[in-house]
Amino acid sequence: MKSLLAKALVGALFVVSLSVPTANGLEFPTTTRLVNLPISSTGIGANLVSSFSMNLSESAGTPAGASGTSLFYASEMAKVALASKQSELARTSSGAKQVAKQLMLDNLNWGDYQFACLNKLWTKESHWNYQAHNYRSGAHGIAQALPATKMEIIGTDWRTNPVTQILWGLHYIELRYETPCKAWKKFKRSRYY
Repeated sequence: MKSLLAKALVGALFVVSLSVPTANGLEFPTTTRLVNLPISSTGIGANLVSSFSMNLSESAGTPAGASGTSLFYASEMAKVALASKQSELARTSSGAKQVAKQLMLDNLNWGDYQFACLNKLWTKESHWNYQAHNYRSGAHGIAQALPATKMEIIGTDWRTNPVTQILWGLHYIELRYETPCKAWKKFKRSRYY
């Protein structure tokens, strides 16, 4: 009787553990954050303030606050299309480099020299692989965020969206080191940044 009860309990715990998302899992999130990506002289931080969340699990009805005009829908659809295109492009290392270079130029006015430093840094960290995960430290993503949940300030889709990881990495470098070349110098001295 006790062994049957123990087996039932172990089985129930196993089923529950399969349904709980983990930090290492690559589940598709139910929400995503769209970030405005126009040219801005005030940096990524200003764009983050103007970002908004869109719940993907809601029905396709009229969004809250919508004026009902076709202009609203065209604008929102354009943002979704841009975010989707960038996310798909950034799933490869060469595409991630293209997206990062464009975001650096548009949002931070960092040119080719700064991109060369960023390229060296993130090549050492993750080889520009958005699925890179250091099982020893728990660092995750292109920029190797530690802990990985730090990236939630940009978007909750950090496990599956390389653009979220790139935006977080650029934001982190801007706040902590000012430029990618300063972050690269720190990395060369201590093997982390």
